[in-house]
Amino acid sequence: MNYSTRQIGGLSLEQARAQLAPWHERAAAIDAAEYQRRIERARECMRAAGRDALLITAGTSLRYFTGVPWRASERLVAMLLTLDGDPALICPAFEAGSLSHVVNIPSQTRLWEEHEDPCALVIDTLRARGASRLALDPDAAFAIFTGLRAAAPALDLSDASAIVDGCRARKSAAELALMKQAMAMTLHVHRLAAGLAEEGVTTGVLRRFIDEAHRALGADNGSTFCIVQFGEATAYPHGIPGEQTLREGELVLVDTGCSVQGYQSDITRTYICGRASDAQTRIWDLELAAQKAAFDAVRPGVSGEAVDSAAREVLERGGLGPDYLLPGLPHRTGHGCGMSVHEAPYLVRGNQLGLDSGNCCSNEPMIVVPQQFGVRLEDHFYVTDGGAAWFTPPSVAIDRPFAD
Repeated sequence: MNYSTRQIGGLSLEQARAQLAPWHERAAAIDAAEYQRRIERARECMRAAGRDALLITAGTSLRYFTGVPWRASERLVAMLLTLDGDPALICPAFEAGSLSHVVNIPSQTRLWEEHEDPCALVIDTLRARGASRLALDPDAAFAIFTGLRAAAPALDLSDASAIVDGCRARKSAAELALMKQAMAMTLHVHRLAAGLAEEGVTTGVLRRFIDEAHRALGADNGSTFCIVQFGEATAYPHGIPGEQTLREGELVLVDTGCSVQGYQSDITRTYICGRASDAQTRIWDLELAAQKAAFDAVRPGVSGEAVDSAAREVLERGGLGPDYLLPGLPHRTGHGCGMSVHEAPYLVRGNQLGLDSGNCCSNEPMIVVPQQFGVRLEDHFYVTDGGAAWFTPPSVAIDRPFAD
């Protein structure tokens, strides 16, 4: 990429658009063998949880296990997995043709008509397979829970969170490659957006460009999300509504991401328009130090709670907090990321589970100074046997949001 040595401002929209083209290093799609490994891993987790059946409803986890990218609706679409045999796909009969074009695993299809009860079909399938201890997708609608209860009041029904997280939290090499592509694309978009960040630009102009840029690079659907805030608005972690116009001396906070074959990116940059004040620079430097402390604390077996604590210790030594008090860090240090922007594991007090190789997390110990400004630096890491590795290199200084 042809970047100017000046990182903030100095680009016109035409110049920025000239640096957009379909991404040059595209990661491979998840293959059939990996989908089968996911099914077998789910069965291992089911045995450990004392479950002989798992019901995964339409949404991110159904895509993870089967490749079916459908979103949840009022009609039940689900995978019923038992310890033996091919998974059963529960589907409205009129959707069978569409389903056959997107499923990526060997499966049996069980169809229901519009006047029939799909939860009763789930129960009939369970009984036919001799299964009785069902773990239900934690993202399933409450109506599915009540429907299963109505169809089989004595059903042994439990939460499948441990099973789902036990599969999705540890990323494979193929998953990491897709996330690396998504993160690299979003970092490129951030660079170009920073080049547009000059006095007089509006939040709307930057948001529209960021979405346009993600689409031009080949993201699944443009920006998955986009927060652009200036000045005092940066003190609100997820922003405030309304159009803002950038003024000299204000901080710019941009938090955005995209999806590549279902895998997410999520990066935040905060930087100055013009010359930073001593107060802005001090807080920005503390934020970078807290982010580094969290990163340095990561290794297999270390808890999410311990990583969160490492960041907070830096902030407290700097006179901020303690805990969630402001000025300081009002939320957790980070969240897991993968096919969902927020998923397990979480870097937060109370999470005493040890991190494991393949876990992927954000590192964003945001500092809020109420009624003045906020600074969030967010990059993601993945856990290796020796510690943590960055997906994207962290910022350098308040006027150098990018490492090169």
